[in-house]
Amino acid sequence: MPPAHPFDADKLREECGIYGVIGLVDAANFVALGLHALQHRGQEAGGIVSYDAETGFNSAHRFGYVRDNFTKAGLMETLPGTLAIGHVRYSTAGTKGHTAIRDVQPFFGEFSMGGAAIAHNGNIVNAEALRRELIDRGSIFQSSSDSECIIHLMARSLQKTIPERMKDALRRVEGAFSVVAMTRTKLIGVRDPLGVRPLVLGRFGGGWVLSSETCALDIIGAEFVREIAPGEMVQISPEKGVESYFPFERTQPRFCIFEHVYFSRPDSILGGRSVYETRHQIGVELAREAPVEADLVCPVPDSGTPAAIGYSFESGIPYGMGIIRNQYMGRTFIEPTEQIRNMGVRLKLNVNRALIEGKRVVLVDDSVVRGTTSRKIKEMILDAGAREVHFRIASPPTAWPCFYGVDTPERDKLLASHMTEDEMRVYLGVDSLRFVSLDGLYRAVGEARGRNAQCPQYCDACFSGDYPVAPSDMIEKGFQTRAAE
Repeated sequence: MPPAHPFDADKLREECGIYGVIGLVDAANFVALGLHALQHRGQEAGGIVSYDAETGFNSAHRFGYVRDNFTKAGLMETLPGTLAIGHVRYSTAGTKGHTAIRDVQPFFGEFSMGGAAIAHNGNIVNAEALRRELIDRGSIFQSSSDSECIIHLMARSLQKTIPERMKDALRRVEGAFSVVAMTRTKLIGVRDPLGVRPLVLGRFGGGWVLSSETCALDIIGAEFVREIAPGEMVQISPEKGVESYFPFERTQPRFCIFEHVYFSRPDSILGGRSVYETRHQIGVELAREAPVEADLVCPVPDSGTPAAIGYSFESGIPYGMGIIRNQYMGRTFIEPTEQIRNMGVRLKLNVNRALIEGKRVVLVDDSVVRGTTSRKIKEMILDAGAREVHFRIASPPTAWPCFYGVDTPERDKLLASHMTEDEMRVYLGVDSLRFVSLDGLYRAVGEARGRNAQCPQYCDACFSGDYPVAPSDMIEKGFQTRAAE
């Protein structure tokens, strides 16, 4: 399902969403609901694996949205059992934009001690080296996904149980991983030692839930218990409940700060903080750092909305919905002619002319990637009669690609990689352009003193070029980190 128009192409893509349930009748139905709440993290495809004592492991993998597939009674009846895991995908490794059904997770493997399924959110930065090694030793890969390496590493482990084999496998993996997995009797959750990607634990009745975000606990009425800690593995069974282990060497956590800016849903809780409140506070920081005389603060829907409200609150400039989003414009919109394609952003967004005309407008957006969408939105605002257009961006300039589970353009395609802020202002054709500072972003997420340059509290590599784990596969291909420049 490739991008339908420039608006989709000019955003950093959500990584993936993972979900698991144990101890509930028809667990796959709860997984489907959870995946629906995580749909913002991946829209290309989804999959569910369940286990039932009579029928064994059962699976379904489908392209498209959860609502179009996993709401059909006939399909869900093929996924019986009280234990199930699921995954929604946006490709960050493998065949980007050309997903094959064999690339859709969860992946399943049959071992001597029984079967296991695994779903992975993140990106393995040494996957190509591992794949070469495994193929040389006789492994036969079925997909182009980096996540399949985990299954093959488990198969080669000499440990006697599946959880121990998983520990063995994940100790070989570099990069970012939050994992939900299942055996015939256990639900397993793991986060990498840096804790780059989120994973939370919930409880519902006599059952347990693992999820990428708390909003997917809310949808089934589950109680949020806690986050899985960086470097932690939990094994959950009906008999023993939640057992916790720390199989990796301890290190300073580096959670992805862009989860706060854009990826996570605003109604989720990250690190004990409301994502909505954090985005509101980013807007407050922006107003303090980059004030401007204007008549209206307007968000670029929908991710810019909380920051725009915060900017309006702090600046005293009235807030208004100057841009209206067409909620029914799907990613698969048919574009039969060049004229339709050139409409681009107008297919998804329309300017509220009555509100904009004659105004000096502050446009608040979450990020600038290539800049193509920002230019089109600016043109729409000016066409509607705005006197001035001022962009305020609720993240620092995105100048470096992410290798930890976010699909980012190559570095030379990122506007901030080769332009100063003023050069970007000229390129976008706006009256002013300001980004929140890195310290301002850190203050907004609760770090009162800003970023600790010697030991950053978050992974902010897309802004700073400071990669907490060297992207070895990319370095092998010639990529230079900031430290190497």
